Amino acid sequence: MELQKSCYLDEAEIYNDFEIPPLTQTLESIERDFEKETFLKIETENRIIGSVRGHVDQDTCKIGRLVVNKNFRNQGLGAKLMQAIESKFDFVKRFELFTGHKSDKNLFLYNKLGYTEFQRQRINEKIEFVFLEKVNPKSGQEAST
Repeated sequence: MELQKSCYLDEAEIYNDFEIPPLTQTLESIERDFEKETFLKIETENRIIGSVRGHVDQDTCKIGRLVVNKNFRNQGLGAKLMQAIESKFDFVKRFELFTGHKSDKNLFLYNKLGYTEFQRQRINEKIEFVFLEKVNPKSGQEAST
């Protein structure tokens, strides 16, 4: 939870919105998320330095809350976590995630990993979500846009 909050503080600063769900999420809520989502993590010296989560909804793996400790960024850990969550759910037809419209580093990473935008949704006057998808190359299916 500490890693999530520290990473999403950077996002909150981009949008000047400190009420985003990853910052306001309670420990009890995260514990409930463990029951319905798969969490993957990267550790060093018994400390979690990165994580991502995902769950299946019909034929789609919905990926969320990719975080990497500030001191370990730009070392490929985010890409490794994304590849790991995709491997964990390699039976789905597609992967889906979202990020904010001003989150350039996130958008760059996701595009580099083969994700393409298929929808935008205005959340409030400060944030617009960009939804991205990637067809699972193992499924041979077309994306549903």
